[in-house]
Amino acid sequence: MVEIEKIIESLLKAEVEFIVVGGVAATAFGSSYVTRDLDICYKRSRENIRKLVQALAPLNPRRRGPDESPMDVPFHFDERTVENGANFTLITSLGSIDLLAELSGVGTYEDITRKYPDTIQIGTFICRAISLDGLIRSKEAAKRPKDLIHVIELKAIRSMKEGK
Repeated sequence: MVEIEKIIESLLKAEVEFIVVGGVAATAFGSSYVTRDLDICYKRSRENIRKLVQALAPLNPRRRGPDESPMDVPFHFDERTVENGANFTLITSLGSIDLLAELSGVGTYEDITRKYPDTIQIGTFICRAISLDGLIRSKEAAKRPKDLIHVIELKAIRSMKEGK
């Protein structure tokens, strides 16, 4: 079980600049989708990467395989690793988190905050999130079968919110 609220708390406490994307954002907008991880798009500045590593390092992050279990390969989560990479699928002591430098169809952290900003509540925390329109656009751009199925529901949610 992913303890999303505790992961969010760690990120917010460390003042990491991030945006919640993916299934957690979809659920916050009313989707019935059940997710097993937290997806965030993070700002790629050196200072923010330092804060991100500081927030997650105590949670013992390890690379995660497709079956949601840690991969049995050497991996050292530090600033250099994050600076030299972009996207990371991790398992931590609180559950799974995906760190994304860019999101298909909508771009980087800066692009999302400019074009598709929103906020959501996760437990007692308010945090930045991709908007419903941005989420739809990213899932359409990803073109994975599971994402295209979610697009149908997300568009229905958008129509209900618009009163159509």
